[in-house]
Amino acid sequence: MSRVEPLRRPSRLAAGARVAVVAPSGPVPEDRLEAGLDILRGWDLDPVVAPHVLGRHGELPYLAAGDAERAADLQSAWCDPAVDAVICARGGYGVQRMVDSLDWEAMRAAGPKVFVGFSDITALHEAFAVRLGLVTLHGPMAAGLDFVKSARAQDHLRATLFTPETVRTLVSDGTALVPGRARGVTLGGCLSLLASDRGTPHARPSARGGLLCLEDVGEETYRLDRDLTQLLRAGWLDGVHGLLLGSWARCEPYEGVRTLLADRLGGLGVPVAEQFGFGHCDDGLTVPFGVAAELDADAGTLTLDEPALT
Repeated sequence: MSRVEPLRRPSRLAAGARVAVVAPSGPVPEDRLEAGLDILRGWDLDPVVAPHVLGRHGELPYLAAGDAERAADLQSAWCDPAVDAVICARGGYGVQRMVDSLDWEAMRAAGPKVFVGFSDITALHEAFAVRLGLVTLHGPMAAGLDFVKSARAQDHLRATLFTPETVRTLVSDGTALVPGRARGVTLGGCLSLLASDRGTPHARPSARGGLLCLEDVGEETYRLDRDLTQLLRAGWLDGVHGLLLGSWARCEPYEGVRTLLADRLGGLGVPVAEQFGFGHCDDGLTVPFGVAAELDADAGTLTLDEPALT
């Protein structure tokens, strides 16, 4: 059975780098987009906004423009040789509707670039790993309220983009749900997206050999149970080396969620560390996916073998 392996790392950014902002999922509030662009400009980056970022699907208002338009924006940005990084504007829902329309051969030919996003963008993290073999950044998005209002989220993303060697260790705010140490390759994202992505051509067949990062937002505990049980029953968690748990914002009180996580994940026989501060939360950290690392659940640390970007 295939296992998670380290992926190719893109180059870090430097002052003057051009960053394309795209909206592969939901509609984007213009005021928050402008605030995010100002932050990026303050980092001496040159942000450019894709044509349909402020669009709205004519009949399905939860989508930012049509599927073909959102796919075209992402592909054009990625294949533009003047663009050094692509940052998503926000999540929502919509990636799974457009991901099959991307020309992966053309995107592979465009070479490695930095890609940033989370939430619904989990489906693109999986696709970039499978189709491009590329390290991606699970981190705050340009028009996200959790980005524009959080100095910590801004600082951690900025350090990851410009000086990634300074943020090779991430520290949890919690304790070990299951103690121990493990080595593996980081992957993961939003639990509900990982569960719904099973069986699609752009998703990994297994988390074997991985350090799996999980988080979610606005889900009742029984729905989280259903998604975890789906991953367990599908064998997707067979051979996983360790788990890192992020935020469970707007879910039921955490003690109940924690009981579920212990129930569903405790039997895997691998270290599980909680409250790692990534995902749908204030001050969300940036986690590179596709990098070899060591998890120390007792100490609450994830230490990357090498910086996320070259």
